[in-house]
Amino acid sequence: MKPRIAILIFWYGPYPWYFKYFIHSCRYNPDIDFIIVTGNEEKIMDQPPNVILIYKTFEETRNEISARLGFAVSLDYPYKLCDFRPAYGFLFPELLDRYDFWGHGDIDVIYGNIKAFIDTALLKTFDLISVRDDYISSWFTLYRNIDKVNTLFKETKNYIQVFTHAKYFNFDETNFCFGDFTAGKTFSDIPSEIESMTHAVKKRHAEKQIQAYFDLHALEGLPGELKWEMGSLTYKGEFEILLYHLLEFKKIYSPEYMPANIPERFYISHDKIYEI
Repeated sequence: MKPRIAILIFWYGPYPWYFKYFIHSCRYNPDIDFIIVTGNEEKIMDQPPNVILIYKTFEETRNEISARLGFAVSLDYPYKLCDFRPAYGFLFPELLDRYDFWGHGDIDVIYGNIKAFIDTALLKTFDLISVRDDYISSWFTLYRNIDKVNTLFKETKNYIQVFTHAKYFNFDETNFCFGDFTAGKTFSDIPSEIESMTHAVKKRHAEKQIQAYFDLHALEGLPGELKWEMGSLTYKGEFEILLYHLLEFKKIYSPEYMPANIPERFYISHDKIYEI
């Protein structure tokens, strides 16, 4: 049996323009479930069967997290949920129990063919899979759904501090030490305010407690020359990629109008999306 995968995403607020592109790209990854917990009751047109909506208020989510952890968390604004991402497997077993792997993600991505990169052999070998080669990516990381991995966040030095303080610590990634990890520095040589999940995972991997995979299968920034066609995403007509993260792109581009249906082929230049 192929390993079952779910991506768990929390979203509070109106859906942005790029949400339709995200949903469209989910449709072309039918073997993966995308679970969106949201307070937004807006209907998703042509919702794919592998996109699962669960309606919860922000307050309900906060209360559930506190009850599961056994202490009151500081969770006063939705973005702070990012700090809790590495704990999703522990916090929400009722949503994830039937899956072999769970992941955290974002809606500001357009997926290509995920299974072209995350195949059965990879899933059998590794306990954590990041699609960056340098650190854990908040917008796509997979965790083996076992207790040792689901409770790894508890082995960090500062998780209670992170969960009970109002500030966002970037615990899910690097505690803002992106440059040091990208430069190839060893986790033990990168000082930080708190021990991030990238610090923790790389340490446990070096100690052979878990097997962690880091490789570059995604693009960010404003590269242009991206083509999405029937579920496949390529760069420069040559390199297939797993996803494009729209972090910078969404800052400079907003369509004048949205198509009623996202086309089966479109092109992403450095500053716009258009049908081809």
